[in-house]
This record gives sequence, structure tokens and C-alpha cells, in this order.
Amino acid sequence: MATANESVLVVGAGQMGAGIAQVALVAGLRVTLVDVSTEAVEKGVGRIRAGLGKLREKGKLDAAAESAALGRLATLTSVREAREVDVAIEAVTENEEVKKRIFQDLDAVVRPGGVLATNTSSIPITRVAASTRRPEAVIGMHFMNPVPLMQLVELIRGAATSEETYRRTRALAERMGKTCVTSRDFPGFIVNRILIPMLNEAVYALMEGLGSAEDIDTAMKLGTNQPMGPLQLADFIGLDTVLFIANVMHEGLGDPKYRPCPLLRQYVDAGWLGRKSGRGFYTYPK
Repeated sequence: MATANESVLVVGAGQMGAGIAQVALVAGLRVTLVDVSTEAVEKGVGRIRAGLGKLREKGKLDAAAESAALGRLATLTSVREAREVDVAIEAVTENEEVKKRIFQDLDAVVRPGGVLATNTSSIPITRVAASTRRPEAVIGMHFMNPVPLMQLVELIRGAATSEETYRRTRALAERMGKTCVTSRDFPGFIVNRILIPMLNEAVYALMEGLGSAEDIDTAMKLGTNQPMGPLQLADFIGLDTVLFIANVMHEGLGDPKYRPCPLLRQYVDAGWLGRKSGRGFYTYPK
């Protein structure tokens, strides 16, 4: 079970990592945020400060609690410098080789009996776990974006994940105020297994001239009561990320129905990655 003094190492200070660190801090946990450069770490801390500030403005966190949360936050620029880690949550880019190298480093800094979790949205947990000396301690802990607002966490058990690792991770997620679902270790897990084909089909509809981007999104929002249309959502996620997950599913499941749309590939090749690049299926002010 998660305790008040439990130490959580969050690897990756981007939007996902900073969000995970924020909810852990609000839950009363000690958090060390690590990234490869001082600049990246400082940006992550800035995201956390802004997020806590919004909670205070909304009356969900008082000034004393905000100050206490920030007081439990430490930073590093190398995983190898971490000490006395109970739980590590990796939240870096979706690159399997990068993740495996990080997990080899985590092997040396997470205490015996600790948890090594990855926030991957699609990479097989079993393959990541095989890069460590304790695959039984490795688990998928897939948060949704934006982490402070989205209630769901997918827990994915690799082939070797122990029952104790699963129980501890579930308790930690619930302490952070999340609702958990458990998925088998297949490409895409639950959410992306269903979501990515929908987004990909919306791109096919656009490519084939079935409707404009606005018409496709409006149809899905009003026709199926979704808060955001599929093309707008793809822009928000990042078209490169959508393509990566689609490729993982297509290769891992071997079914042609998961083939990424050529228009999606073309947009990524052009650098039109969605909101983060200023252009995707829509244009966004810098």
C-alpha cells in the first residue's frame, strides 16, 4: 500500500510526467521529477506550479496545501542520482529502446520490493520488463491526458508482473484519486485499441472526401455525444503519437484493419503534428 512517506520518482518532465507528479504531490507523496536537462526539469516544475495554482484558484487546494505539495517536490537531471525510490513511473517519449535504457537504470535505484511502472500508451509491458533484472516488478500504469483532469488509469500486467506489484500500483493510483481498469498486455491496451482505429477511420473519411474536417468532427460530437471530434482529438494528442500507436497495433496484431491512413502519414511527414506544431487537421495560433 502507498504510505505518506512513499517516494515516487517520475521520469520525464513533459506534459504527462508533470501531470503525474502533480497528482502524486496533491495525494501527499514525496516526488522527485527527473529529466535530461535543467531546462526540461524547470519547465516541468513550471507546469506543476501552474497546475497547483489553478487548483487553488478553484478552491480545491488552499495556500498551505499548495506550499506543502511544492515542499515535497525534488528534481534531478539523471535517474542514476536518485536514492531510496519506492515507486518509479516512467513517462518519456514513446520509444521502446529509450524506455528500456531507462528501466535498466531504474533497476539500480528502485529499492528491493519497489515498483517500476511505465506510462506507455502502446509498447508491450513484457518487452520493457525483459530489459530489467526483476520483470515481476514492472507494470504498465497508463494515465490519460491531461493527467490532473482525467480520472482513468489503465493498469497493464506483463507476463511476469507479480500480484504484489499489481496491488501496490492499484493502491497508488487510487490514492491519486484515479479509477483503475486492468488490461491484458496486447497492443493498444483497452483505450487505444478502440480509440486509435476510430481516429484513423476519421482520417480516412477526410482523405476520401466524405466530409470536411469540421463536418466530420461536428457529426461525431453531436451524433455520438463526444466532447471533442476525432480529428480535433488527434490534433490534441499529436498526429505523430497517433501514427506511432497505429503502427504498433498494425505490426503487433497483424490485422489490415489497423493500417494507418496514408493521409495521416503524409501530415506527419510534413511536420503537421497538430496543436503542438501549430498545424494539423486544423491550424492553431503559436
